[in-house]
Amino acid sequence: MRWSAYEHEFVERGTDWFWALGIIAVCAAALCVLFSDALFGLLILVAAVAFGLLANTPPTLATFELSDRGLRINGTLHRFDEIISFWVEDEHHHGRPLLLVDTTKFMAPNFIIPIEGIDPHLVRAFLKKRAQELPMKEPLPHKIVEFFGL
Repeated sequence: MRWSAYEHEFVERGTDWFWALGIIAVCAAALCVLFSDALFGLLILVAAVAFGLLANTPPTLATFELSDRGLRINGTLHRFDEIISFWVEDEHHHGRPLLLVDTTKFMAPNFIIPIEGIDPHLVRAFLKKRAQELPMKEPLPHKIVEFFGL
């Protein structure tokens, strides 16, 4: 099974949003300097610049493939012996189903994969033969990042 989907939904930001981000970041940094924590103020400014750059970058189109060897994401193979469990969430608030995968990898333990152009029941049936199906929910940090459109 092979499909392509965007990593996240792109939300177009107006100039007012970037002005608000800059004003909030400068005010927070000024408060940090007033309370004798200039390093934290600098960290807030750097984070705001990174946040603004990320918000302006459109998502890339990722390719996903399920085969007998494992799950391939953009050419990187994740073998089935590295997958602890999976869950197919049919009713996501954006209307598209998600594949949630929990792995043993240290730097990428969880994958949240949008399923587009393919039946989620076929994905579930294919994975059920090769990995354990456990109910999972989208992690809170992912929901927060999704809320901000990143």
